[in-house]
Amino acid sequence: MDPLLFKSASHLARALQEKWVSSEELVRAMIDRIEAVNPRLNAVVLLASEQALKAAREADRRRGQGELCGPLLGIPFTLKDAIETEGVICTGGTEGRKSYVPSADATVVRRLRAAGAVLLGKTNCPEFGWAWESDNLIYGRTNNPFDLKLSPGGSSGGESAMIAAGGSAFGLGSDAGGSVRFPAHCTGIAAIKPTSGRVPRTGHFPGPGGTLDSLWQIGPLARSVDDLALILPVITGPDFHDPSVVNAPIGEGRTQDIESLRIAFHTHNGIVPPADEVADVVKKAAAAIASAGARVEELRPPGIEETYDIYLRLFSADGGLGIEQLIRDAGTTQIHPLLEQVLAIQRANACTMADFVTLVGRWDSFRSRMLAFMEDWDAILCPVAPFAGMRHGATYDILDSFSYTMSYNLTGWPAAVVRAGWMTGGLPVGVQIVARPWREDVAIAVAKVIETALGGFQSPPL
Repeated sequence: MDPLLFKSASHLARALQEKWVSSEELVRAMIDRIEAVNPRLNAVVLLASEQALKAAREADRRRGQGELCGPLLGIPFTLKDAIETEGVICTGGTEGRKSYVPSADATVVRRLRAAGAVLLGKTNCPEFGWAWESDNLIYGRTNNPFDLKLSPGGSSGGESAMIAAGGSAFGLGSDAGGSVRFPAHCTGIAAIKPTSGRVPRTGHFPGPGGTLDSLWQIGPLARSVDDLALILPVITGPDFHDPSVVNAPIGEGRTQDIESLRIAFHTHNGIVPPADEVADVVKKAAAAIASAGARVEELRPPGIEETYDIYLRLFSADGGLGIEQLIRDAGTTQIHPLLEQVLAIQRANACTMADFVTLVGRWDSFRSRMLAFMEDWDAILCPVAPFAGMRHGATYDILDSFSYTMSYNLTGWPAAVVRAGWMTGGLPVGVQIVARPWREDVAIAVAKVIETALGGFQSPPL
C-alpha cells in the first residue's frame, strides 16, 4: 500500500510542492484505494475518476510551469452527497434525486477547486441528511472501517469512513446536530463545525434559510488537525447568496498561546451518562491540555441539561411539514425507514405557533446563559458522544445521546473533534473542543495539543 495514502493533506501539499509525487500519481493511488476498500465500506457512491485525473494532470502542468498555485493544488478530496457539484450527480440520499446532476458547484466546492483541490467523488449520507448514520434507499448503508458491523456515524458518514480508510485526503460535510463531529469521533479523524455564519451553504441540499437556519454549518473533515487550519480559510467568507454569512476575521491556531487559555471540561452533560472509557479519555485530554500550561477546571455550563428538550422541540415544531414538502419537491415517492422515524417523532411533537414563540424564547435564553458561562472560559472540553461505535439503524433509538453535539448547534459556536483514545476492542474515541464564537483558532489550537499528546488519527485495520 502507498504510504502517502494515510498522510495528512498538509504533508501531501508539501510532497506535491517539492515534487516528491505528482498529483496524477496521488489521485491514481487514491482511486485504487477507493476501489479496493469501497466494496466493504460503501462510502464513495460516485467515483469521478476521469474528471479527477484530468484535473490532476492540469495541476501538474500548472506547477511544472511555475504558475502561482492555490494552497490545495493537486490534493484529492471527496464530498458529502448533499453538496452540489457541476456535472456530477448529487442525490442528497433521496430517491427523487437519484439522477439529478447540478449545473453549478456549491460555493465551497468552487472555492476548493479555485485553490487547486481535485474532486475524487461523492460520499454516502442519509436521506436529506436526517440521521446520525449514513444509509438510504439509493446506495444502502456505509460501514465503519474499524468494525464493518458498525456505522461510521453521520450524516457525513461516507466522508469519515473514506478519509479514515485512506481513500481521500480530506472532505466536507454538514452539521445540524453533530453530523460532522460525530462521524469524526466514530472513525478517529479530525473535524470542525465552524461558527454559524462563517461558511456559505449555497449549493447544499437541502438549502439554507428558515427559522432554524443557524443550527447548521458546513465544515471540513481530515486526518490531521493541521488540515482543518489549512482548509477552513479556503471556504470561509461571504458569497453574496447565503445571507447568514459575515466577513469575520479568522485567526491562526499556530500562533495561539496555550498557556493563556482557560479550559472548562466535563464528562457528563446531565442528560446521558458517558461510558467509563469515554469519560476517562476526556480526563486524559484535559490532563494533556493542563500539562501544556493551560488553566483547566472540571465544570459544565449551567443549564446545558436543557439541550435535548429544546433541540427536540425545535426539530419537531412543524410536525414534519417541512420534510413532507422536501419529499414532494424532490419528487421522492418512497422514503427510507430512518426518515419514516423522523416524521413519526416530528408528528408526535408538533406545537402551536404560540408554543413555538415560547420555545424560541427558551432557545434565546439558553444561548444567553451559555454565552455568560464563556465570559470566564476560552473553551470547553467534553465528549462527542457517550459511547464509541454505533450499530446500524440506531439513530432514533438513542437520539438523546447526540445532545453532546446538539448543544453547540443551539449556540452556533465552533467545535472541533480529534481522536484522544480507544475503547476496549479498538474503536476510536474523539473529544470535542468548543470555543467562543468566531474563535475556531482556539478550538484548533487546543485540538492540536491533544493530537500531539495523545496520538490523533491512527489508521484502521482494513
